Amino acid sequence: MHNVYPLLEKTDFPDVFRDKLNTAQINLGYKCNQSCLHCHVNAGPKRKEQMSLNTMKDVIKFIKKFKIKIVDLTGGAPELNKNFEYIVEQVKKIDCHVIDRCNLTILLEKDKSGLANFLKKHEVEIIASLPCYEKENVNSQRGKNVFEKSLQALTILNSIGYGSNPNLQLNLVYNPQGFQLPPNQKVLTKQYKKHLKNKYNIIFNNLYTITNMPIARFGSTLVAKKYFSTYMNLLKDSFEKNTLKSLMCKSLISIDYLGFVYDCDFNQMLGLNMSINNKKHINEIISMQIGQKINTADHCYGCTAGSGSSCGGSLL
Repeated sequence: MHNVYPLLEKTDFPDVFRDKLNTAQINLGYKCNQSCLHCHVNAGPKRKEQMSLNTMKDVIKFIKKFKIKIVDLTGGAPELNKNFEYIVEQVKKIDCHVIDRCNLTILLEKDKSGLANFLKKHEVEIIASLPCYEKENVNSQRGKNVFEKSLQALTILNSIGYGSNPNLQLNLVYNPQGFQLPPNQKVLTKQYKKHLKNKYNIIFNNLYTITNMPIARFGSTLVAKKYFSTYMNLLKDSFEKNTLKSLMCKSLISIDYLGFVYDCDFNQMLGLNMSINNKKHINEIISMQIGQKINTADHCYGCTAGSGSSCGGSLL
């Protein structure tokens, strides 16, 4: 794995300042049942890092203290944390909206037979990875038979109301197959909906297009193929200043599996601490001051290229 941060550290990216905090994106661990080429976390079946129950309780205290409204659970596969159900139940008790960033195939694991109904019971929004509606493209990026398993999982979710019940949101995520920006989100959404409905009778609510970030596994691939500079030039040449006001880092804080805080999930993967401060644990955060400067590097151009990119898709 190539260390890409030295290639990103020197930057002319515009200053960004935090607005009102409303979302906590929590990484429950790096273990995953897949090893996707575009993964910015470098997650996989052999990863051991998992958030402990004690750290999870600290996170819940943090959520209560700062009156956070949206809890965004990610990983790896967040559902592989043995206390996944616990944190969902606890934050729902304090009226948080919960998002599960699901890879779909996790629903088919032998010990996860009740997971879909658990998510339904707690009205958890599912944001699910499906980087293409074509079998060959998905399997080449995510692994053998992942497309077929993803369709099976989507069928299960549809059968219990996801995609049709307004309280059971089912959203899909598209990532480019190669070294290019995502296509227009609205146009691609229509193509996805038509294809999945007509061919597989699958429905969903929204499609989010997300730019591949030049960090971790994808960044290492760029370096190995000697395409890193070319890709960075693409991101910079496609910079759109109107995306700056909607960047997810302005209203989000990222928490790693040990309970340390970052400005976003991508900074977390680079070990880029909040602002100029030393590494801080959630128990050390006294206040989230409006106007706090967000720590940036060249990878931030990935969120501002073209129509912009966030964990909720296009920004424009």
